[in-house]
Amino acid sequence: MINLIGVPFEFAGMHYYQTAKDVDIGTLVVVTTAHGTYLGKVAKIRKATKEETKKPDFNQDFPYIDRIATFQDQSFEEEAKGREKEISDVTQREADKIKLNMKVMKSYLDINEDKVLITFASEGRVDFRELVRTLNSYFHLKIELRQIGVRDETKILGGIGICGRPLCCHTYLSEFAPVSIKMAKEQNLSLNPTKISGVCGRLMCCLKNEQETYEELNKKMPSRGERVTTPEGMKGEVNSVNVLRQLVKVLVETENEKEIREYHVEELKFKPKKKGKTKNKEHKEAAKKS
Repeated sequence: MINLIGVPFEFAGMHYYQTAKDVDIGTLVVVTTAHGTYLGKVAKIRKATKEETKKPDFNQDFPYIDRIATFQDQSFEEEAKGREKEISDVTQREADKIKLNMKVMKSYLDINEDKVLITFASEGRVDFRELVRTLNSYFHLKIELRQIGVRDETKILGGIGICGRPLCCHTYLSEFAPVSIKMAKEQNLSLNPTKISGVCGRLMCCLKNEQETYEELNKKMPSRGERVTTPEGMKGEVNSVNVLRQLVKVLVETENEKEIREYHVEELKFKPKKKGKTKNKEHKEAAKKS
């Protein structure tokens, strides 16, 4: 089997490469990306699947690493940090001079020292052609300016989340997974934007972490408002559910009085809803009308 190594970059997420050499997690390697050749640290190691290896563009999707980083490569990385900061400072200064509404985030100097990638944040589109010409004449390098979103901006800057811990995106997340409001609903979270949004103002990435667990547990639970039968044989309406504890509060009527009782989901009898049933019904009705 072919070994694939994952190398994460702040500006491009996780990239996977083939390697014929023995590498471990944490090994420094020199790899080529769409934005240039950079030094990166191995974060993941996995075997290529049979489906991946059978694809005709396998070698294009997973190119070989350039080399394991040498002492000279590591020395370059230390020296480049000072130069990258200078490039960022000059870029911001020149952008302010021509009144471009942009905030320079970070610069990444190609290991061949002939190109630099400069990331910036802005609320709208920026015409930076004049800025590129100025920077070219100043540094005599190939300049690539790349606008990033608020999530990438937060990933670079870092910070503390509402949980009190350092942000996941800044510490270990190599790429962003899609997060939707449906996940918050599935997990019975408050839909108050301030409670389910991260520092970046977008939905918290950690909503994705437990989504599969909640989806599996919710399959066994009745919906709020659904009619169920209790162990005592009484009919009642679901008032609320605790997904993690698998507990259901049911509104029942006893001696002409309404009362809320709590049961474990396995004690109740109800008809599980079939996924897509409502949608199929709507499609059939629409087809009849047409």
